[in-house]
Amino acid sequence: MRIWPGTAYPLGATWDGSGTNFALFSEAAEQVELCLFDAEDQESRIELAEVDGFVWHGYLPGIGPGTRYGYRVHGPYDPSRGHRCNPAKLLLDPYAKAMHGNVRWHESLFSYHFADPGRLNTDDSAPHMPKNVVINPFFDWGDDRPPRIPYHETVIYEAHVRGLTLRHPRIPAEQRGSYSGLAHPAMIDHLLRLGITAVELMPVHQFVQEHALVARGLTNYWGYNTIGFLAPHNGYASADGLGEQVPEFKTMVKELHQAGIEVILDVVYNHTAEADHMGPTLSFRGIDNAAYYRLTDDDRRYYLDYTGCGNSLNARHPHALQLVMDSLRYWVLEMHVDGFRFDLAAALARELHDVDRLSAFFDLVQQDPVVSQVKLIAEPWDVGEGGYQVGNFPALWSEWNGKYRDTTRDFWRGAPGTLAEFASRLSGSSDLYAASGRRPVASVNFVTCHDGFTLADLVSYNVKHNEANGENNNDGSDDNRAWNCGVEGPTADGPISRLRASQRRNFLVTLFCAQGIPMVLAGDELGRTQRGNNNAYCQDNEISWVDWEHADQEVFEFLCALSELRRDHPVFRRRRFFKGWPRSGGGLGDVAWLTPAGEHMTDADWNAGHSKAIAVFLNGDAITEPDPRGQRVVDDSFLLLFNAHSDPVRFTLPEERFGKAWDVVLDTAAGTVHTGAGGVHTGAGGVHTGAGGIHPRQGGIHATANGIDAEATALRASAQVTVAGHAARILRREDDRRSGT
Repeated sequence: MRIWPGTAYPLGATWDGSGTNFALFSEAAEQVELCLFDAEDQESRIELAEVDGFVWHGYLPGIGPGTRYGYRVHGPYDPSRGHRCNPAKLLLDPYAKAMHGNVRWHESLFSYHFADPGRLNTDDSAPHMPKNVVINPFFDWGDDRPPRIPYHETVIYEAHVRGLTLRHPRIPAEQRGSYSGLAHPAMIDHLLRLGITAVELMPVHQFVQEHALVARGLTNYWGYNTIGFLAPHNGYASADGLGEQVPEFKTMVKELHQAGIEVILDVVYNHTAEADHMGPTLSFRGIDNAAYYRLTDDDRRYYLDYTGCGNSLNARHPHALQLVMDSLRYWVLEMHVDGFRFDLAAALARELHDVDRLSAFFDLVQQDPVVSQVKLIAEPWDVGEGGYQVGNFPALWSEWNGKYRDTTRDFWRGAPGTLAEFASRLSGSSDLYAASGRRPVASVNFVTCHDGFTLADLVSYNVKHNEANGENNNDGSDDNRAWNCGVEGPTADGPISRLRASQRRNFLVTLFCAQGIPMVLAGDELGRTQRGNNNAYCQDNEISWVDWEHADQEVFEFLCALSELRRDHPVFRRRRFFKGWPRSGGGLGDVAWLTPAGEHMTDADWNAGHSKAIAVFLNGDAITEPDPRGQRVVDDSFLLLFNAHSDPVRFTLPEERFGKAWDVVLDTAAGTVHTGAGGVHTGAGGVHTGAGGIHPRQGGIHATANGIDAEATALRASAQVTVAGHAARILRREDDRRSGT
């Protein structure tokens, strides 16, 4: 077979319509062989004799899409010095755009013998390895454009490609669990009804099932075990052809964009699937171990592990950094994704041992004209010492706000002494983000995510129940901050069931009324349960899949209405932090924090450990930031009443200057939301009214100790409103409605 010199750039396999250029970086290599595989899996080896700047390259005319390939790297095998080259092992291309097949676990995949770890294993691993695939990069994007939803208008939906769609009855069976299933009109309609503006997909980079899980009859369902940073996972493709996962993924993005929905990828650049020093040799380890991995200084056979997965990518090395940046640019420019959520992002910021916000990785992101312009979200922690870095990422970044999750859970389960921090989280966490010049949208607020309880389980279990994972219930966090409302697990008890329903609504209301970016876990809107499993990483079954057949329609309708309320009212999605109450003068500030008696909160009130109720006034007339055309933004004003006590609390509405009259637009105890669009969305026990709104007769609502009297007039200033135990109400100033604002 003829081989031309080719070029050292771009790395990977690049088809130009006439042939394919192959380029692989390895500073450790002494010789590199390109291995081609035919339909019968017969291997042909071609030496790449050209090398420039440690990039080995060659061009093969006539080789095109669908060709399967791999590499063999000859070089030193000296683990104590950090070198692990072994030409007996077929290696995956770090820049592969697609892969075919899966790892089939066998001793030949390891560079040592199980019975004698000190002896080099020279058995050929190719029969048990997946292969890289040359792809056709051309795709008809038509008029596809990124939606570019402003951060403050963003609502994120964290989802698993397979688990979300696998049991959806309106998606054809052959498309379920795939990229095409996620792009099906039934799925897009569901997202639009919820007001979702961005899907955040759990890992879709090519990943590997761990040996230990396979041995237990389980799988890595979540996918945080990457082996191909540029390749969409082949297990999520409905098409069978070689490399067909690439156009299927692109089609999914295109369809979501047409619906105005962005695509954010959960990416795992902190470690790879090759695990620790006893792990398999699949790619990076055999190509250039010391370049791609962080190794210990005193004995370089061992790996620094900030991730809990056995290794850490060496983000200090220029070629490892180049791989990360090239991957990010590829997914934006070629796959048209709109942003990234970085798993264990603190690991990427470790220059030496400490997390460094000025690390080379952040420098590269900051100056990159492509990556710096998409949504960047950090999971701001890793498992290493000093790895919890919430609030410490640079200006371009938003963060999963773990403090929001913990505080909100503590507040609604009635933990004492949480009121002050609850207020900070509700107002956008300025204590975490303002000092670095960031805005409320730096905070991605969430109550639940893939890692932990679902929303239904959060109010149904006190402790984890992970027995199905086969680890004697030792895996998963014990810091759940959950409350089962009186009974562990499922119950037919009516009062407990109603309390759980109210608690779920409390969490959702807090999430959608808090400043920042709300993130919803897929299935929470349908009442999905994992039966108390808070670490379902290995459960590719009914524990993890969204159950569409038994969906809780009342929760879904409540969340749809709540999302509509947030969308229609900019007072709930401010671009800037609150300025607070004016120090002098008689005007109203943009926010006021009030006691149940209607008085301004004092230091003593904030520090009272027994206080579990608060009223929050949001002034729609005091929004300081303009709209996109520089015009002043004016909105309705709202009063949020939160009661985390177990007993009802009577709130006194504030004096008349806050508002002369108020309407109740939401009640979590009753399950009602009035969006102002001509109706009421209600759950069990709620109030059904006519098309005229929540006050069908005399134009208002009177809250009594027993609930809502829809025949009463509007609530007047200084009137009293009773909020049920573990419940919330939202009131809108009636003055605004009558003046047409």
